[in-house]
Amino acid sequence: MKRIISGACALLVLFALAAPASDAVATDRQTKARSLAATCANCHGTNGHAERGAAVLAGMPKNDLITQLRLFREGTKPSTIMGQIAKGYTPEQVELIAEHFAAQKR
Repeated sequence: MKRIISGACALLVLFALAAPASDAVATDRQTKARSLAATCANCHGTNGHAERGAAVLAGMPKNDLITQLRLFREGTKPSTIMGQIAKGYTPEQVELIAEHFAAQKR
């Protein structure tokens, strides 16, 4: 009987330890996404709410933004500066940026 209780206790402790870790990972991912997206603010406004004629990124579907950045990177979509900027991001960073702007309200 003691072994069953010990095993159950061990599982509860394991789950208790795992929950905060996953919350920390999610928070860290959001922080990284917000920091990367902040680099877009000069042209695209705070949180993607452009005011100066640049594309509004807030609320843009994640896959659409990923596609746009890929096209800029490849040179398929003409741009003045975005082609160079897009080349500076890793695929993981592009995904984080796209997630951030997709979560913003238009």
